Amino acid sequence: MISEGYSMVAPIMIGIAGGSGSGKTTVMSKLADQISDLHPKVIPLDHYYRDLSSLSELERAEVNFDHPEAIERDLLLEQISQLRQGKTIERPTYDFSTHTRTPDTETIEPGNVIIIDGIFALADERLNQLLDLKIYIEVADDVRLGRRIKRDVEQRGRSFDGEINQYFSTVKPMHQKYIEPTRDQADLIVPWIHYNDRAVSYLSMIIRHCCGEDGSAK
Repeated sequence: MISEGYSMVAPIMIGIAGGSGSGKTTVMSKLADQISDLHPKVIPLDHYYRDLSSLSELERAEVNFDHPEAIERDLLLEQISQLRQGKTIERPTYDFSTHTRTPDTETIEPGNVIIIDGIFALADERLNQLLDLKIYIEVADDVRLGRRIKRDVEQRGRSFDGEINQYFSTVKPMHQKYIEPTRDQADLIVPWIHYNDRAVSYLSMIIRHCCGEDGSAK
């Protein structure tokens, strides 16, 4: 199935990476709004976490979700490749409160612009080779920690103490080992301590420059 307004020319593919709580999703949302006429499709990497339904709750709590292997990267790469080829995918849906994949999937049709959003967006060289624009969102660690705690306590049913323990045991060391180094893969580094609307406008201009007047890739 081909979505309305989609060009058969290969889409522009954008990866937005950065540490947990850096503001990636906010950047993605603002960017998608500014280029809505180009029919962007957003792929949150969080939905590609491995299904842990076969594990007990205690065993799930021991899983390191900040290691790249927590993501089912082969499935991710397969589906991103399919979108690049103009094919429709059934994207998995992940339940963060139980660390399991739900039975439901979301149908994602191809678009002229594909935005891949997640801490591991630039962590796989195979995926990097498919990206036309690689973006890293940079924010100080203490700011990210505060944002992460607020998000996970309010939206994902986590406890404050559990968040603090997870941050210092896995999130911070894994960020330093696997996420921060992907900064060197980025074409653009965007500071996001406050809402950097000017940077989002620049990004939308770059994307439009890469697209024809009708929204199809040059």
